[in-house]
Amino acid sequence: MLSIEDMAAFCRRKGFVYPSADIYGGIAGFWDFGHLGVGLKNAVKQELWRSFVLRREDIVGIDGSIITNPLVWKASGHLESFTDLLLPCKKCGHRTRADLFLQDKGISAEGMSPQQIAGLLKKHKLSCEKCGGAFGSAHAFNLMFSTAVGPASGFTAYLRPETAQSIFPNFALVMEHNRMKLPFGIAQLGKAFRNEISPRDFLFRSREFEQFELEFFVDPGQLHHDDLLKDALELEVQVLTAEMQREKQEHASLTIKQMHQQKLGNPWQLYWLAQFHQWFLLHGIRKENLRIREHLKDELAHYALSCFDIEYRFPFGWKEIHGNADRGAYDLKQHMQHAQSDLTVFQEERREKIIPLVASEPSQGIERALLAFLFDAYEDSKERGNVVLHLDSRLAPVQVAVFPLVNKLITDARQIAEHLRQHFTVFFDKSGSIGRRYARQDEIGTPYCITIDFDSLQKKDATIRDRDTTQQVRVKIAELPAVLRQLISQEIPFAELQK
Repeated sequence: MLSIEDMAAFCRRKGFVYPSADIYGGIAGFWDFGHLGVGLKNAVKQELWRSFVLRREDIVGIDGSIITNPLVWKASGHLESFTDLLLPCKKCGHRTRADLFLQDKGISAEGMSPQQIAGLLKKHKLSCEKCGGAFGSAHAFNLMFSTAVGPASGFTAYLRPETAQSIFPNFALVMEHNRMKLPFGIAQLGKAFRNEISPRDFLFRSREFEQFELEFFVDPGQLHHDDLLKDALELEVQVLTAEMQREKQEHASLTIKQMHQQKLGNPWQLYWLAQFHQWFLLHGIRKENLRIREHLKDELAHYALSCFDIEYRFPFGWKEIHGNADRGAYDLKQHMQHAQSDLTVFQEERREKIIPLVASEPSQGIERALLAFLFDAYEDSKERGNVVLHLDSRLAPVQVAVFPLVNKLITDARQIAEHLRQHFTVFFDKSGSIGRRYARQDEIGTPYCITIDFDSLQKKDATIRDRDTTQQVRVKIAELPAVLRQLISQEIPFAELQK
């Protein structure tokens, strides 16, 4: 099985992702995206925005600042509660994240107190991996990056650790200016920063990353909305409930209907979990590699009433790639209190003011999604003798490659490539054998290759080659943009084109 180290090496070799400032030795937890990586990352972001904002009338978007008034983080609870337990070595001074250190030893420590951590270290006779020294007491470490705003007499502010929080201070303005009615959502996509104690596993746990987050606001009287799930009730998913975890059981297959009957989350959470689960499937993740895990009570964030993760089966275990929390009225109440501002909504039917609930908060890490797509797409093909990256055509960083069969056809092929470049991301390649050129495109996930040969000059057509099947079909050059658009958007399968 491909390891996370193998994937990191592949991404570096092919131009997807590099260690930041690699010539200076890099810096832990920070990554630079190469020409293919930025293409894949932008495609993931565009598909998320298109699916959950542009195609819905009940969702609007904002773009809040990365640095905001620090009172926002005091009100939200992040200044006090956004922490992990840091475990220092008394001998060499090396510091590590307590729960991850114990997790690597096969010991679960999620949500444990410093005293409980100390008990586990003593029980299992664990010491520093760097020098063998004894650990000091575990203590809380705030994960937010601080910065100074203004000159020496300025003030301390923070890089945002999540994209969600700036949605709440803007809630009333967004609702008023867009004339939104409950239920509705506000989405944001952008950078977030966390001063991770132990960044690890390539892109999975880093200090700078991007998030897509959506706060879905509902009337407290609309929380139990039975009609909401009618289109998703029969969707079958792998689920690991809190009870299963306590009983040391494996995940099981349940339908959304069964989850609803077992009162696993509120209907809005189930609705959005189903939406994002389906989004992953529609963009190439295999169903057996996804599961929904319910958070245990002692691992819930300070704002959450309940939380579920969509997890992906990475080589290093089942890990979260998407979260969904029921935040209740926590955030709006906090900001109303701290800012002395009215964030209530007047419900005309009942003639009363209410504080909306965030019944569901889908939170999607872009890099984690990208990593899951890469792992699921990767195939070391023995038949072809090279790697094939079976990326969904809508996510592929290069959508079309154009090849002249021989050098005499370079001018004609380049003209076609330039025309197609008005519509798609196109790579032009004239070097090496056709087989080698196909292999290079397979390795970076290009779904379709166009070859121009001598028949193309006579018949005004070209060969389209499908990455996944290696099947080929000839298409009129004038029809290439329309045909490729249908193939890439998946309006038609390649097999239909062959007919």
